[in-house]
Amino acid sequence: MDCNSSVKANCGVVGIYGHPEAGQLTYLCLYALQHRGQEGSGIVTSTGREFRSHRAQGLVSDIFSDVNTLKKLIGKIAVGHNRYSTTGGNTPANVQPLIMKLKNGPIAISHNGNLVNAKALRNILMNEGSIFQTSSDSEIIIHLIAKSRKKTFQEKIKEAFEQVSGAYSIVLMTKNTLAAIRDPKGFRPLCIGKKDGAYIITSESCALDLIDAQYIRDVEPGELIIIDKNGLRSSMIFPKEKTAFCIFEYIYFSRPDSKVFGEYVDKTRRKFGKRLAEIKPADGDIVISVPDSSNTAALGYSQRSKLRFEIGLIRNHYIGRTFIHPIQSQRDFNVRIKFNAVGGVLKGRRVVIVEDSIVRGTTLKKLVKMIKKAGAKEVHVRVSSPPIISPCYYGMDFPTKDELIANNKSIEEIRDYLDVDSLEYFPLEDLLGSVEDGETNFCTACFSGKYPLPLTEGFTKDQYE
Repeated sequence: MDCNSSVKANCGVVGIYGHPEAGQLTYLCLYALQHRGQEGSGIVTSTGREFRSHRAQGLVSDIFSDVNTLKKLIGKIAVGHNRYSTTGGNTPANVQPLIMKLKNGPIAISHNGNLVNAKALRNILMNEGSIFQTSSDSEIIIHLIAKSRKKTFQEKIKEAFEQVSGAYSIVLMTKNTLAAIRDPKGFRPLCIGKKDGAYIITSESCALDLIDAQYIRDVEPGELIIIDKNGLRSSMIFPKEKTAFCIFEYIYFSRPDSKVFGEYVDKTRRKFGKRLAEIKPADGDIVISVPDSSNTAALGYSQRSKLRFEIGLIRNHYIGRTFIHPIQSQRDFNVRIKFNAVGGVLKGRRVVIVEDSIVRGTTLKKLVKMIKKAGAKEVHVRVSSPPIISPCYYGMDFPTKDELIANNKSIEEIRDYLDVDSLEYFPLEDLLGSVEDGETNFCTACFSGKYPLPLTEGFTKDQYE
């Protein structure tokens, strides 16, 4: 990923029911899902009588660094969340899980996705007297549940979600119940696991692996899961419709060791790289990736092209979020603090860089300059996704359309901007041909501009700021 793009992944959610160490297991799951959100994190547990919570801005390891914090999160039910602010600002009030006190007791919510009718719903609710504590669209869902006159928790949830439109993979918790729901198009992943008789709901299967839990299945699009003392109950609360799985989960967002949308991410990314090598070969000596997100696609490209894979860029994984530039006048410092070129690998070589996507192109331009300075004879770029021409409104914080380089420049103009010897993208038809039922099952709005879910009248990206 073009690392200076301001593209933010969607969030990570966790829900656990029936384990005496639910809070601690949620912490571990959130640690595995750190890549899905680095602005804030939180855990809420239920003892059956009360909620215990700890939420803050920052990374999971920092927020829960004090062992006593986790010890206080007792209870057999828990929900957790890692946040990227695709909707609502990056403020402490918006850190999830959100907690609200309803007439029948408290409720906590963790949400991955965006509601495309959030602005309209918020205006309606405020006109009816609702008072909002956050700018997150997730709070809208709680208000809708609170206003429902239905009798059961399941009926209240169903009525609330019949009013919302958009992308959502959500876990909800009351004092004695855990619920999970996924939107009818299934934009974002959500799966079910089991450990020691306890149920785990999480965004990606890599979280299950860390706690040695068994992957059971995905939560189906349009499915509502209720888990309580009577066990797990499932109901399809929406009619079956054409799915719109986010193809970017395979390209960039999900961890390679996860299984999402029924397939392993690593396997799919390798397919992308192999097919890219077949249709967009490069006259090079070595293949390198931009670590870490394009590693797997680069390996696939190397295998199919017969060009040797080398580690040409080293990434610094230990940069704190509060790092301050000591010398502001140094240009390209953000890139150089994250990456360094391996001169012994690059010098005198024709280098093929495999990148997963290009958003603004600013970081890749700086990396190319770095690679050339290290002595590369030629630099060729191959991108394992099509040109990004449109923003996403379903849970990814892409820049505005004007900021997307492929919306403003031709491929030849982008090549000139990057100052590389050649540039080729993965065609959309080949991308979709590399995944099962790609033509019918996946959302490609960021590449095609064709949105599978209509946006509400007056909907604009600025409601996410």
